[in-house]
Amino acid sequence: MRPAPRRDGAFEARIEAVATALAGIGAEGVGAAVVLGSGMGGLADGLARARRIEGREIEALPRSRVPGHAGFFAVGEFAGQRVLVQSGRVHLYEGHSARDVSLAVRAFARLNVKVLVLTNAAGGLHAEWEPGTLMAIHDHINLQGDAPLSAGEGRRDSAAEGPWDPALHGVLLGSAEALGEPLKSGVYAGVLGPSYETPAEVRALGWMGADAVGMSTVAEALAAAAEGLAVAGIACISNAAAGLAPGALDHGDVLAIGRASAARLQRLLTAALPGLLAAAR
Repeated sequence: MRPAPRRDGAFEARIEAVATALAGIGAEGVGAAVVLGSGMGGLADGLARARRIEGREIEALPRSRVPGHAGFFAVGEFAGQRVLVQSGRVHLYEGHSARDVSLAVRAFARLNVKVLVLTNAAGGLHAEWEPGTLMAIHDHINLQGDAPLSAGEGRRDSAAEGPWDPALHGVLLGSAEALGEPLKSGVYAGVLGPSYETPAEVRALGWMGADAVGMSTVAEALAAAAEGLAVAGIACISNAAAGLAPGALDHGDVLAIGRASAARLQRLLTAALPGLLAAAR
């Protein structure tokens, strides 16, 4: 495993415990890890020769209580590569800290993972973006009121592009074009939740330059980049944000759109994975 940076002992011990548990299912040295957002857990079924561990079996991990976040890890073959998949995540609005939210991705770094692909379900801030639209994340706005970095870590992802690797972003766009798969490129706004945004907040987010909004992903991206991982992200637009379409927002609809989009996301990742790994070397 990769040596750990200096950090407080109790938190570091938790990271190492998670890394050790994941190494037990063969995760050490996998090329890429993928975190699956709301409703997207079915992608893990595409792994060949998979080995799996439930999150509840890893005492150091926080627990999620959100529907659509199953909470397991699997290692298997995907697109000819060994891949680690995290199905489900914890959120700040559940009462977890930003460090807790990003604990698993820090463990990935200990296992010498090179590429992290973060996926999520998000509200679209463009009325013309239909539910099911996929968006490659090239930047984010952190409105969650917290960050996972220790003193000094923020300097490690201070390049102009922030934590989102521009080479990986280019691979995603190029792979989508080759497939004929529509893929937007945009800015993800991370908010605290758990309530959905008001129409006024949606207008403000658009004015700030955001293209999609959700309640996850930002802390993971910051921590992963600080640990040295190359980070890419794909948001599945599960609904138009408040005020852009009629009707109330509902988490059940979010899960349904995530499940319906899983096959398209799997095709995109299958096509992109070799290029993502090559770009990160």
